[in-house]
Amino acid sequence: MNRPGQQPQKKSRCVGSGQNGTGETFLIRLAQTAFSLSLTPSMAWGHNWALGLPLIVLNVLMHVLGLGLINHRVATELSQRTQRRHPAIAFAVVVGTAALLAVCLHGIESGIWALAYCLLQALPNFNSAMLYSLNAMTSYGHAALRLEDRWELLGAIEAFNGWLLFGLTTAFLFGIIQKVWSMGNSGRN
Repeated sequence: MNRPGQQPQKKSRCVGSGQNGTGETFLIRLAQTAFSLSLTPSMAWGHNWALGLPLIVLNVLMHVLGLGLINHRVATELSQRTQRRHPAIAFAVVVGTAALLAVCLHGIESGIWALAYCLLQALPNFNSAMLYSLNAMTSYGHAALRLEDRWELLGAIEAFNGWLLFGLTTAFLFGIIQKVWSMGNSGRN
């Protein structure tokens, strides 16, 4: 409201327009609110991100290195045996073994998250932590387990990690299947 003798104020229609400082004030308040969320002890979002992001990086690096080792072994096997009597059996063995080893990688990576939950005392024991981790990693989420309130965001971060890892695994298995098929087709010609 304007006082008598005061000029009417124009309202800024766009955030950050700079008129009368309203846009800048809004952005500053928004940034302060977002920053304060990470510092609120009951939410502890900053701690969740600080622990979750390095776990994601560690798991992705382990996964890529593990898939690289599996790929190297598959390439070695295929190059040593270009002529096969039973290409369908070779296909099943190579793809099945690659898939099994990729599943083992996912299990190890879930175990790393479970260990983190145990160290944080977010869950009562390793079995519960592993079950929770597998549920979060796969986005299945069916188990009746809950992280301590202050670590709930960490579970969602692990689910995001699972999406990344499963995407890498899907691309890898697709590449393996293409490689085995191309080797089988070149052996027939």
